[in-house]
Amino acid sequence: MHPATPPTAGTPTGRSHRTPRRRLLRGLVALAVATPLVLGAAACGDDDSAGDDGKVKLSIFWWGGEARAKLTDDALALYTKKNPNVTFEKTWQANQGYFDKLATLTAGGNPPDIFQIDDNYLAEYAARNTTLDLTSYADSGKLDVSKFPKSLWQYGVVDGKLAGLAAGENTQGLVYNKTLLAKNGLPEPTTGMTWEQHIAWAEQVAKKTKIPGTMDPSADYKAFWVWLRQQGKDMYKGTQLGFTVEDVTQWFELWKGARDRGATPTPDVIHEGNATDITKQLVVTGKAGTSWVWVNQMPELKKNTKDELGVVAYPGDPSAQWARASMYWSVFRGSKHKDIAVDVLDFLANDPEAVKILGTDRGLPSNLDLRRVVSDDTTDPAMKQSIAVETELAQKFGQSPQVPIKGHSKVRAELIKAAEEAQYGRLAPAAAAALFMDACKSAIA
Repeated sequence: MHPATPPTAGTPTGRSHRTPRRRLLRGLVALAVATPLVLGAAACGDDDSAGDDGKVKLSIFWWGGEARAKLTDDALALYTKKNPNVTFEKTWQANQGYFDKLATLTAGGNPPDIFQIDDNYLAEYAARNTTLDLTSYADSGKLDVSKFPKSLWQYGVVDGKLAGLAAGENTQGLVYNKTLLAKNGLPEPTTGMTWEQHIAWAEQVAKKTKIPGTMDPSADYKAFWVWLRQQGKDMYKGTQLGFTVEDVTQWFELWKGARDRGATPTPDVIHEGNATDITKQLVVTGKAGTSWVWVNQMPELKKNTKDELGVVAYPGDPSAQWARASMYWSVFRGSKHKDIAVDVLDFLANDPEAVKILGTDRGLPSNLDLRRVVSDDTTDPAMKQSIAVETELAQKFGQSPQVPIKGHSKVRAELIKAAEEAQYGRLAPAAAAALFMDACKSAIA
């Protein structure tokens, strides 16, 4: 079992063990058994070993754009500077196809030593015994979570095992076009608005500006999940769904009413919002007054519009939102370099210089002390805004839900399919809901 409270940090940044652990790493490397260093060899086995020259090469795989790649390269280069015997074989790609590639590597017996993962797949990989259980490292302090919000590191626990370390904290955010509203003398949305109030506000925006006030989020699992929690339900309960077909019908009916009132875009534009990446969300392409995103995506959104953007919580009671791990770093259970790989995870989360380099690209820093440092040091207004909003909302967060179960990625995809059947009017909300429920049951079976 994971400890009820995280280990005590030795310093404000939780890096008191860095110096002795570097000695430990050098000792491990010096005593290691020589082995060929290729991706497959680096990823298979169960002991920490090094090549004939006493050096270790860790393979690491993540998704993201060029900006994330540059930041990650710089942070890993800093690790190598501080630990010269450790270098990295780095691979990254866009989100699309990432998990197909990871599944192929895993099935082929040569997964990377360290890989990025999110809550759509964490339970699946943990269930397959692909992820190293990090519990003992957290218990000993080698993986320091003492400065993490408790609910954040616990969101990486699957079946009592710590399967991943939160690379950052995030929450859901309703991003809106402040410039559009100011030009037209319209009020800004506020945290605490009910869903009905939000739709009425969006209808007002549409009538005044001729731009639909809100993206239709009926296909967005984030919005559906928050709405469920506000109804006393949840996305999952144990190994089963936490909602009924009646809940889905009510959700689809809510947004059919919004579409009928002209508060949302037309189905083709809604589909565009469902299918595009963060750089082309409707709030920045000028096709809707709001988009439903993650708060840490604000800087990326801002790069794609000259308009000023604002962000608030999703409608309804904000305590339905939670400190979500934006994504995780996991270690392959069969890595020959488990201890060193875990040290890298700890470094990325708790080394002040590394955390400053990474900024908020993967969410707000998990280490609360270093989050304040990043906020004070950054000159990026959008990044400052992201941190300020997340900090404000954190005071209203509720308890984290369980990590999504196996099949969650399929559930997400099926929600889009069913919602679009309703959005295009091909099915009534009740029929679309029934279609979704049947697909969900198959996905989690």
